[in-house]
Amino acid sequence: MRLIFKTCPVKTHLSRLLVTMCCLLWTAAVRADLVIEVTQGNDQLISLAVSPFSWQGSRVLPEDPAAIVDNDLALSGLFKAIPRASMLSYPASETEVYYRDWKALGASYLITGQVSFTDNSYTVNYQLYDIIRGARVAKGGFTGNQDQLRDLAHRVSDAVYEEITGLTGDFSSRIVYVTAQRQDAEKTAYQLNYADADGKRSRTIFTSSEPVMSPSWSPDGSRVAYVSFEQGRPEIYLQELATGKRTKLTSFRGLNSSPVWSPDGKSIAMVLSKDGNPDVYILDLASRKISNVTNHYAIDTEPDWMPDGRGLVFTSNRGGSPQIYQQSITRKRGGEFLPQGSPRRLTFEGRFNARAKVFPDGKSLALVHKGRGAADYNIAVLDLDTDRLRLLTSSKLEDSPSVAPGGRRLIYSSQGGENGELGIVSADGRVKQRLPAAQGDVREPAWGPAIRLK
Repeated sequence: MRLIFKTCPVKTHLSRLLVTMCCLLWTAAVRADLVIEVTQGNDQLISLAVSPFSWQGSRVLPEDPAAIVDNDLALSGLFKAIPRASMLSYPASETEVYYRDWKALGASYLITGQVSFTDNSYTVNYQLYDIIRGARVAKGGFTGNQDQLRDLAHRVSDAVYEEITGLTGDFSSRIVYVTAQRQDAEKTAYQLNYADADGKRSRTIFTSSEPVMSPSWSPDGSRVAYVSFEQGRPEIYLQELATGKRTKLTSFRGLNSSPVWSPDGKSIAMVLSKDGNPDVYILDLASRKISNVTNHYAIDTEPDWMPDGRGLVFTSNRGGSPQIYQQSITRKRGGEFLPQGSPRRLTFEGRFNARAKVFPDGKSLALVHKGRGAADYNIAVLDLDTDRLRLLTSSKLEDSPSVAPGGRRLIYSSQGGENGELGIVSADGRVKQRLPAAQGDVREPAWGPAIRLK
């Protein structure tokens, strides 16, 4: 089966939240892990070997932690893995490491590890060796319950990545995305799913016969807010991943869309048209007070928070074309939010800039950009200090950028081929990957925070 995904003309992008799901045609998709394929890599890769981890336990190890670490680091686009078949030995401790052997293989770094299982918990220890220096440079370990072995391996990947590069890894994070399955000519089942950052362990959060869109993670990764049309019109829901409990947040007349969590997890910005035109509002989750923070006859939509929680960026056509603006806000006692001054326009290059997502450091924006005279809609990054805009992707129609928690990678949806799929690109544009589903389209990705092991 094949899945065809059609969109309305992109010139109506700002009104997409009013009509997008009415002009989407989805067909078959199956629930399956996403497969990450590297399409463009760094030309200066660091050679790294991950020796199989030793196993101390009576049961069969359900996962291969070393293979997970190997795959994570390879997918970062910075490392070149040495195949196990080429290794001269499989050291499990420092006394078994012979640096000359690894130098002969061209390795710059070696990772060894040990896995044990006690009292229904796994412990994964690791060691990182600098082969050129001939010394161990890092070691550590992580413990989790019997369902968290993959999570522990991802934590090792993060630790090794940070030790070598000095940057925060995002292998322990998760992504959420939307798929759909055609039941018959008139019925489609929409699914909201989440998976590990490597595309594995795909799980379904919510299934509906009506469209689902605009998922957003809570800062602690325990909940997701999204828009559902299950009642025949857009409404915003909050759902707990552990229990599946759902709470309807808004159901006003007209538009209820684009929910996005505040950095402290206490509020959700959204777009409502209950008072006329679509404007940006903020819902305080404790008091359920709703504050209007933009008020204009144009369409204001697609908000995202600045990292300090004192401002929002959003898309507006108030200047004649879709562009990104920033609005400063202040929070009053009792959960009320007030705008401070007038919105400031951030984008000027090109005739279309929308769907902005703020980087974790607050210094850059990921966005959808269309140049003057250009036919394509591409993912770009805007440096807020220099106003420099850099294109990262180049297929025909790309949308929905979302930034990884470390700020080193972005995920987005792409319509460049026959079927819609997800893509990942490094923030410098040098490494590119595609994430096709086993069958059909995937859309509306959002990159979540790192998993917190208990």
